[in-house]
Amino acid sequence: MTDCIRLEGRVLRCVIATKANGSTLDVTATREAAAAISALASDDSAGCVLLTSDGPNFCTGGDVTAFAAAQDRSAFVGSMARQFHELIRAIAHTEVPVVAAVHGWAVGAGMSLVCACDVTVGGPSTRLRPAYPSIGFSPDGGMSWTLPRIVGIARARDILLTDRVLAGDEAWRAGLLSRLVPDDQIAAEACTTAEALAAGPASAYRRIKRLLAEAEHDRLDEHLELEAEAIAASADSPAGRAGVDAFAARH
Repeated sequence: MTDCIRLEGRVLRCVIATKANGSTLDVTATREAAAAISALASDDSAGCVLLTSDGPNFCTGGDVTAFAAAQDRSAFVGSMARQFHELIRAIAHTEVPVVAAVHGWAVGAGMSLVCACDVTVGGPSTRLRPAYPSIGFSPDGGMSWTLPRIVGIARARDILLTDRVLAGDEAWRAGLLSRLVPDDQIAAEACTTAEALAAGPASAYRRIKRLLAEAEHDRLDEHLELEAEAIAASADSPAGRAGVDAFAARH
């Protein structure tokens, strides 16, 4: 573990942008976060992932000055995107919940990360912006795939093509932020949520995330059978047995 990636109790805390690099996506932290999150498949030390930053913004996207300085911009940007996509894949494939504390700006890659997480906490001063068109780029980080699934294809076209800035309340109404709290409570709310999820029924969360992933392409009849299989397995799991027994004892 490093300063950017550390285990706090059962929460894997990943700082993906730092004040030192101007809140742009930290390349080293991105690589380390992807590896640490992927490792959870065989290591149950963490029950939740928390994405955050130590600067005034969640993440202001890639380092555009580095893009400008690259001798072969196409190769450099393509390489950076593919490396960033390892983090997006890790988030998409992990079976533990992923929470984001979205304070300040989430721009470009930062907005892509917001779209990829399970629970996103922001405030009135939170700002989301695709930003790719502002430098003549198309999206990366899965935004062209996740955004339409969150807000609908028509609104996604509007946001991406016009490079809309979404304030916290609008982002919350659109479903990009799942929780809206006062700005000074974003970090605490995200941390409390991550700790609660980390202490919760891991096997149930795994099944919920699998079902939600399968729902992207299943027909309803197929999905109903998957739900029946999953809830039957849950009933025979330690968490399911304990939960049912505790409920029955109270009634």
